[in-house]
Amino acid sequence: MSSSAMLQPEPAPIVACTISRDVQNFDLLIDDMETELGESWGDLSFEDAVAFLDQPEANQLEFVAIAIDDHDEERLTDIGSLIGMANERGIKVILIAEEVSPIALHQLLRMGAGDFIPYPLPEGELHAAIERLRRPAPEATADHSDVPDELRTTIKATGDRNGVVLPVHGLAGGTGATTLAVNLAWELANVEKDTPPRVCLIDLDLQFGTTSTYLDLPRRDSVYELLSDTASMDNDSFMQALLTFEDKLHVLTAPAEVLPLDLIGPEDITRLLETARSNFDYVVIDMPSTLVAWTETVLHQAHVYFATMELDMRSAQNTLRMIRALKSEELPYEKLRYVLNRAPKFTDLTGKGRVKRMAESLDISIELQLPDGGKPVTQSGDHGLPLQETAAKNPMRKEIQKLAQSVHAVNQVAETGR
Repeated sequence: MSSSAMLQPEPAPIVACTISRDVQNFDLLIDDMETELGESWGDLSFEDAVAFLDQPEANQLEFVAIAIDDHDEERLTDIGSLIGMANERGIKVILIAEEVSPIALHQLLRMGAGDFIPYPLPEGELHAAIERLRRPAPEATADHSDVPDELRTTIKATGDRNGVVLPVHGLAGGTGATTLAVNLAWELANVEKDTPPRVCLIDLDLQFGTTSTYLDLPRRDSVYELLSDTASMDNDSFMQALLTFEDKLHVLTAPAEVLPLDLIGPEDITRLLETARSNFDYVVIDMPSTLVAWTETVLHQAHVYFATMELDMRSAQNTLRMIRALKSEELPYEKLRYVLNRAPKFTDLTGKGRVKRMAESLDISIELQLPDGGKPVTQSGDHGLPLQETAAKNPMRKEIQKLAQSVHAVNQVAETGR
């Protein structure tokens, strides 16, 4: 009997727990937890979790996955207390939310939830979240030592500007919106040698923004801290969240983690853009392709709203949808300036004819046509440098340079007339 007992395998140590009102409401979470951890996880109700986190056994946990839906919003205080208890014990918190309001989600993230995943769980997202929390924490703080001195913005807040707002919105994936935003911002920052304008580039694609990649800049946790509490933002805190590229272009990158686009609202965007405008001559914005509640806010603030497209059916259909959506809400759709990426060459008469027919069918004017820059454009992004620095004679770069000069000239005339 004794030898038989010795052969019984010891139960696997519990390294994680799900916490929810009823985990059966999150069957995909159960499947993913079993895939990632086998039998090394447990499940707790909200009430049981309070008692368990007070026990010494809780110190063995790597993380807890708190799963909530809209029915749990009335107990945010209790859930926040659980997050606080976990953080006090060094236990990471992954928040899994289904149909939870942005305000509630915002509050829980501010209470200390380390990561967020929407439910139903995207494939592989729980695995990615676990990998992130297992990475060693950086020794430096997010606001100071995590960034080399040469990347910190050194210019001071002035509050005396009235910057021009230039959003760039891709009407379909791969239409060059980020390429245009980054290179337009850099061209504007270099449009005058003697008295260069102050230019700020803001990446508002909170989930998959890549301006930081295009300029080889790190993503910072301080960006999330700024966006999550814009009511407390002032000129100085805004400037501290920026990074500088070559001491000329000042960039607010996308946050380090994937965040829901509605985590911020129209009031947050209004404060952000007003602060940016008061300190910079030009504010270039890389927009998400998705329309969100605060797209209207950016559109109203914009002087010109660039919409990038290509000569294909998906771009045509999405352009039509965009125009209909703006017209139905009586929004200023006339601010849109359509940019055709990978436009036909001057000698391609057939392609030129297609462009004309597309514009006529959509009842729009395609005012800017960017030539296909080829591999140098991709290589420029991979190297984290603007086209001006890697391929100054590239035809695409030359058109963006002309655009920057035109925008600056118009603004100079407007400034003179004031």
